[in-house]
Amino acid sequence: MAALLFLIDSLLSVAQFVFLLRLLLQWARADFRNPLVRAIVQLSSPVLAPLRRVLPAVGRLDTASVVLVVLLALLRVCMPTLLSGLGLPPPAPWAALAALQILRTVLWIYFFAIFLYATLSLIAPGTYSPAQSVLNALCEPVLRPLRRLIPPLANLDLSPLWAGILIQALLILVR
Repeated sequence: MAALLFLIDSLLSVAQFVFLLRLLLQWARADFRNPLVRAIVQLSSPVLAPLRRVLPAVGRLDTASVVLVVLLALLRVCMPTLLSGLGLPPPAPWAALAALQILRTVLWIYFFAIFLYATLSLIAPGTYSPAQSVLNALCEPVLRPLRRLIPPLANLDLSPLWAGILIQALLILVR
Protein backbone atom coordinates (compact mmCIF):
# COMPACT_ATOMS: atom_id res chain seq x y z
CA MET A 1 0.00 0.00 0.00
CA ALA A 2 2.84 2.40 0.82
CA ALA A 3 4.46 1.75 -2.56
CA LEU A 4 1.17 2.48 -4.34
CA LEU A 5 0.74 5.72 -2.38
CA PHE A 6 4.30 6.73 -3.23
CA LEU A 7 3.81 5.98 -6.91
CA ILE A 8 0.51 7.88 -7.16
CA ASP A 9 1.86 10.84 -5.17
CA SER A 10 4.98 10.98 -7.35
CA LEU A 11 2.94 10.98 -10.57
CA LEU A 12 0.57 13.64 -9.25
CA SER A 13 3.52 15.68 -8.01
CA VAL A 14 5.25 15.63 -11.41
CA ALA A 15 2.00 16.53 -13.17
CA GLN A 16 1.34 19.38 -10.74
CA PHE A 17 4.92 20.62 -11.20
CA VAL A 18 4.56 20.71 -15.00
CA PHE A 19 1.22 22.55 -14.98
CA LEU A 20 2.31 24.95 -12.24
CA LEU A 21 5.55 25.69 -14.08
CA ARG A 22 3.58 26.38 -17.26
CA LEU A 23 1.33 28.76 -15.34
CA LEU A 24 4.30 30.55 -13.74
CA LEU A 25 6.04 30.86 -17.10
CA GLN A 26 2.88 32.38 -18.58
CA TRP A 27 2.69 34.90 -15.75
CA ALA A 28 6.39 35.72 -16.12
CA ARG A 29 5.84 36.17 -19.88
CA ALA A 30 8.62 33.76 -20.79
CA ASP A 31 9.54 33.36 -24.43
CA PHE A 32 7.38 30.49 -25.67
CA ARG A 33 9.73 29.97 -28.63
CA ASN A 34 12.36 28.74 -26.17
CA PRO A 35 12.87 24.95 -26.57
CA LEU A 36 12.50 24.26 -22.83
CA VAL A 37 9.28 26.25 -22.59
CA ARG A 38 8.02 24.59 -25.76
CA ALA A 39 8.68 21.18 -24.18
CA ILE A 40 6.59 22.12 -21.14
CA VAL A 41 3.82 23.43 -23.40
CA GLN A 42 3.82 20.27 -25.53
CA LEU A 43 3.80 18.10 -22.42
CA SER A 44 0.84 19.92 -20.88
CA SER A 45 -1.22 20.78 -23.96
CA PRO A 46 -3.00 17.42 -24.43
CA VAL A 47 -4.66 17.86 -21.03
CA LEU A 48 -5.16 21.63 -21.16
CA ALA A 49 -6.58 21.89 -24.70
CA PRO A 50 -9.92 20.20 -23.88
CA LEU A 51 -10.16 22.14 -20.59
CA ARG A 52 -9.64 25.46 -22.39
CA ARG A 53 -12.78 24.85 -24.43
CA VAL A 54 -14.77 24.69 -21.19
CA LEU A 55 -12.74 27.20 -19.14
CA PRO A 56 -11.62 30.17 -21.27
CA ALA A 57 -8.90 32.50 -20.04
CA VAL A 58 -9.89 35.56 -18.02
CA GLY A 59 -7.51 38.32 -19.02
CA ARG A 60 -3.97 37.06 -18.42
CA LEU A 61 -5.23 34.33 -16.09
CA ASP A 62 -5.24 30.88 -17.67
CA THR A 63 -8.21 29.45 -15.78
CA ALA A 64 -7.76 25.96 -17.21
CA SER A 65 -4.23 25.73 -15.81
CA VAL A 66 -5.31 27.14 -12.45
CA VAL A 67 -8.21 24.69 -12.14
CA LEU A 68 -5.97 21.79 -13.11
CA VAL A 69 -3.29 22.76 -10.57
CA VAL A 70 -5.95 23.04 -7.84
CA LEU A 71 -7.50 19.69 -8.80
CA LEU A 72 -4.11 17.98 -8.74
CA ALA A 73 -3.35 19.49 -5.33
CA LEU A 74 -6.72 18.33 -4.00
CA LEU A 75 -6.02 14.84 -5.34
CA ARG A 76 -2.59 14.78 -3.73
CA VAL A 77 -4.05 15.81 -0.39
CA CYS A 78 -6.97 13.39 -0.35
CA MET A 79 -5.29 10.37 -1.98
CA PRO A 80 -3.90 8.84 1.26
CA THR A 81 -7.29 8.91 3.01
CA LEU A 82 -9.12 7.64 -0.08
CA LEU A 83 -6.76 4.71 -0.60
CA SER A 84 -6.84 3.77 3.07
CA GLY A 85 -10.63 3.46 2.87
CA LEU A 86 -11.44 6.36 5.19
CA GLY A 87 -13.42 8.25 2.55
CA LEU A 88 -13.14 11.91 1.69
CA PRO A 89 -11.78 14.29 4.33
CA PRO A 90 -13.90 17.30 5.37
CA PRO A 91 -13.85 19.99 2.62
CA ALA A 92 -12.46 22.94 4.62
CA PRO A 93 -9.25 21.27 5.87
CA TRP A 94 -8.92 19.53 2.51
CA ALA A 95 -8.98 22.86 0.65
CA ALA A 96 -6.63 24.51 3.15
CA LEU A 97 -4.12 21.67 2.85
CA ALA A 98 -4.32 21.84 -0.94
CA ALA A 99 -3.68 25.61 -0.88
CA LEU A 100 -0.67 25.13 1.41
CA GLN A 101 0.59 22.35 -0.81
CA ILE A 102 0.39 24.61 -3.91
CA LEU A 103 2.15 27.42 -2.03
CA ARG A 104 4.93 25.06 -0.93
CA THR A 105 5.37 23.81 -4.49
CA VAL A 106 5.59 27.37 -5.86
CA LEU A 107 8.14 28.30 -3.20
CA TRP A 108 10.27 25.24 -3.98
CA ILE A 109 10.08 25.96 -7.72
CA TYR A 110 11.33 29.49 -7.11
CA PHE A 111 14.00 28.35 -4.66
CA PHE A 112 15.52 25.89 -7.12
CA ALA A 113 15.09 28.27 -10.06
CA ILE A 114 16.93 31.04 -8.20
CA PHE A 115 19.63 28.59 -7.10
CA LEU A 116 20.16 27.43 -10.70
CA TYR A 117 20.00 31.02 -11.97
CA ALA A 118 22.73 32.13 -9.55
CA THR A 119 24.86 29.06 -10.27
CA LEU A 120 24.65 29.54 -14.04
CA SER A 121 25.48 33.24 -13.70
CA LEU A 122 28.64 32.32 -11.76
CA ILE A 123 29.70 29.52 -14.11
CA ALA A 124 28.98 31.18 -17.45
CA PRO A 125 28.29 34.88 -17.03
CA GLY A 126 27.16 36.74 -20.12
CA THR A 127 26.51 33.65 -22.23
CA TYR A 128 23.18 32.52 -23.64
CA SER A 129 21.46 29.21 -23.19
CA PRO A 130 17.79 28.24 -23.31
CA ALA A 131 17.92 27.36 -19.60
CA GLN A 132 19.31 30.78 -18.68
CA SER A 133 16.59 32.47 -20.71
CA VAL A 134 13.84 30.55 -18.89
CA LEU A 135 15.44 31.10 -15.49
CA ASN A 136 15.88 34.80 -16.25
CA ALA A 137 12.20 35.19 -17.14
CA LEU A 138 11.15 33.30 -14.01
CA CYS A 139 13.58 34.79 -11.46
CA GLU A 140 13.98 38.43 -12.47
CA PRO A 141 10.51 39.53 -11.22
CA VAL A 142 11.45 38.12 -7.80
CA LEU A 143 15.04 39.36 -7.70
CA ARG A 144 14.46 42.88 -9.08
CA PRO A 145 12.85 44.29 -5.89
CA LEU A 146 15.62 42.74 -3.78
CA ARG A 147 18.29 44.35 -5.98
CA ARG A 148 16.78 47.74 -5.24
CA LEU A 149 17.14 47.06 -1.51
CA ILE A 150 20.51 45.29 -1.67
CA PRO A 151 22.78 46.76 -4.36
CA PRO A 152 25.60 44.59 -5.78
CA LEU A 153 28.86 44.66 -3.81
CA ALA A 154 31.92 44.87 -6.09
CA ASN A 155 29.97 43.29 -8.98
CA LEU A 156 28.73 40.47 -6.73
CA ASP A 157 24.95 40.23 -6.72
CA LEU A 158 23.74 38.93 -3.37
CA SER A 159 20.02 39.16 -4.16
CA PRO A 160 19.73 35.41 -5.01
CA LEU A 161 21.21 34.57 -1.60
CA TRP A 162 18.69 36.78 0.19
CA ALA A 163 15.84 35.51 -1.97
CA GLY A 164 16.79 31.94 -1.04
CA ILE A 165 16.88 32.84 2.65
CA LEU A 166 13.47 34.54 2.43
CA ILE A 167 11.95 31.60 0.54
CA GLN A 168 13.31 29.13 3.12
CA ALA A 169 11.86 31.28 5.92
CA LEU A 170 8.48 31.24 4.16
CA LEU A 171 8.72 27.47 3.75
CA ILE A 172 9.34 27.15 7.50
CA LEU A 173 6.29 29.34 8.19
CA VAL A 174 4.12 27.32 5.79
CA ARG A 175 5.12 24.06 7.38
